Amino acid sequence: MKAYVVGGAVRDELLGIAVADRDWVVVGATPEDMTAAGFKAVGRDFPVFLHPRTHEEYALARTERKSGRGYKGFRVYAAPDVTLEQDLARRDLTINAMARDASGRLIDPFGGEHDLRQGVLRHVSEAFAEDPVRILRVARFAARYAFRIADPTFALMRRMVGSGEVEHLVPERVWQELARGLAEPHPERMLQALDGCGALARLLPEVRADYAALARAAAAGAPLTVRFALLAWSADEAALATLCERLRVPNDERGLALIGCRLRAALRSAAAAPAGELLALLKAGDALRRPARFRELLDALRLAEPGPDTERGCARLERALAAAAAVDAEPIANAASGPGEIAARLEEARVRAIAAKLHD
Repeated sequence: MKAYVVGGAVRDELLGIAVADRDWVVVGATPEDMTAAGFKAVGRDFPVFLHPRTHEEYALARTERKSGRGYKGFRVYAAPDVTLEQDLARRDLTINAMARDASGRLIDPFGGEHDLRQGVLRHVSEAFAEDPVRILRVARFAARYAFRIADPTFALMRRMVGSGEVEHLVPERVWQELARGLAEPHPERMLQALDGCGALARLLPEVRADYAALARAAAAGAPLTVRFALLAWSADEAALATLCERLRVPNDERGLALIGCRLRAALRSAAAAPAGELLALLKAGDALRRPARFRELLDALRLAEPGPDTERGCARLERALAAAAAVDAEPIANAASGPGEIAARLEEARVRAIAAKLHD
């Protein structure tokens, strides 16, 4: 029984990136051998075990054979006769198909180290085409490292899209990979890769990606909520709502993106809008109740449509929000005769406060 560090830990170590987690492959063992050695079984689809002290994952070496459509349509064979090279051969990219043994020796049967040096994402074998998630993973790695996709790999991705394989992706998995790619240092690279192979039109037909805006968002360290809002910035609101429902987009990302679609035209006019219109825009964006989200909306606007008019409009909205929030509602409520009068007087007071703030 031999154990090898595999995959991302080897890749990142060669890139000089700190390794947080290590995955292991065990060759020459049975599940009974692992439990006898104190490992705890956790895998459902194939034999995976947790080390009794480090709690790192140890998987038995395995092979996979396509048995249906989608990324779950596989039969797994895990037995002591499966070699390390056979296990590595089932992996997606050469840069992820390397291992180190107990002495630290690099085992690299598919040229992953060379591809790392060249900055190339290359599939290990034609078995790549059996799992549509790999299209998303390649695009995500392009976003992480700014590596180029090898021509044969890109051609294979296009054939996979053409065969309809991506239609079998589970929506939650699409969102998971999309969110991870958007959060990478070069999110525009993910969208460019998906667009180039035809997957973007199949998976996200409602959006038209602005690569430059996404690059600006990454450079600014914008959170995922803002990055997704930028991806959806030019979408139709109803179509975006359909997309969010289909992919089960979380509430924070969904909410900001939908508000951006709903208010982008009004936001563009903020540079010259009077106090009453600014207050109406603040209310439409729920800014008084959720000021942090409204500020994220302004961040998205600045990244999507940079320029002096946008900056002036955002600055006026920020001042308007501060002024409206500073209005004390209690004396107004005490002096009014009912809910309707309270609302009207509070509105008037906020408009006056905004006007005064803008003329300071």
